[in-house]
Amino acid sequence: MRNPFKSFWMGGFECADHLNAFGNRVDFLELTNHLRNIESDYKNLAEFAISTVREGIRWSFVERVPYQYDFNIVKIMLLEAHKQGIQQVWDICHFGYPDDLTPLHPHFTVRFVGICKAFVEMFKAEYPGETLIVTPINEVSFISWLGGDARGTSPYGVHLGWEVKYALMRAYIAGVKAMKEILPGIHILTTEPLVNVIPPLNCSEEEKISARNAHLNQFQSVDILTGIMCPELGGSPDLLDMLGFNYYYNNQWIVGTGDFLKWANEDLDPRWKPFNQLLKEAYERYHKPVVLTETSHPGEDRPQWIDFIGKESRKAISEGLPIWGICIYPIIDRPDWDDTQYWHHSGLWDENFLVSGERRRILNLPYANALKQAQKIVPGKLNTDYLLSYEI
Repeated sequence: MRNPFKSFWMGGFECADHLNAFGNRVDFLELTNHLRNIESDYKNLAEFAISTVREGIRWSFVERVPYQYDFNIVKIMLLEAHKQGIQQVWDICHFGYPDDLTPLHPHFTVRFVGICKAFVEMFKAEYPGETLIVTPINEVSFISWLGGDARGTSPYGVHLGWEVKYALMRAYIAGVKAMKEILPGIHILTTEPLVNVIPPLNCSEEEKISARNAHLNQFQSVDILTGIMCPELGGSPDLLDMLGFNYYYNNQWIVGTGDFLKWANEDLDPRWKPFNQLLKEAYERYHKPVVLTETSHPGEDRPQWIDFIGKESRKAISEGLPIWGICIYPIIDRPDWDDTQYWHHSGLWDENFLVSGERRRILNLPYANALKQAQKIVPGKLNTDYLLSYEI
């Protein structure tokens, strides 16, 4: 397999469509006006040489009635991308399930296989011979916790995280197998959080073990997919093509406390791990090409963050890691899931609300300038040349 991405630097459009903590359905393709502005959103990427994007089909909107699929909006998005030469990487499930489903429903797997097959068959019919890159379910580790332990989304459980994860991965594996049967050349990209979980200072042996176990739990979903864990679900290494990792400023924390390490490690905490080391740890577990599928920082630290990511990624590449791309996520600003009036100011473009009621995209210049500098540190051409010889 060769690097299938059109551009090394990518843009991710927030596409969550789940039920939030209050039981309300969110629809970020509408909330961010991306569907309305998709033509200009894609055109704006040209300044940054971004021609690969992450998008989502919004399962809950495509399948409002069981086994009946409406891909009209997805087809519009596909058409616009082809007009502009944009490559789309598709999430089938980005946290949202149809109204009548949860991962614990006995029909969940068969329904998920159904949407996977329908999407791939539609794509194959519309664009025969083209490369399709898919993330079946986004961040299984996170959504298992959010819905199974934290009551943040369906099924609003407590102490059900493992059960939710097991059910999601059963569907994930079955969906991948179904898609590969229809389209053998499809590429499967995971998107899991990359974290560092550490014990408190002056910790007990029990706290050390707890932190170690919590740290290793981040790999459970991909371990299941590749058959390392729960082999009864049918996982296998050939179901995984590329490792996607999502890394944010709060991805290193102290177990059992809710306290986060400072992302730049200003305190020189010996427990903090450089991002490039976390990438290396994950890569050495699976030996598959790596993509940073989500990264961003809210507010004024955006320029410093992208500079940090660029330098850390360059270190990882210089050490021989096959990094195939970096996705800025979100590329346009997004509101909060549970308070849609609050916007994070985490995009390359901010959302400006005018007194007239109109909304406009405003490029954040400090962030934009820092991104262009980061692209010099990790230029796509350099990476492509290095990776074209890498085979899996």
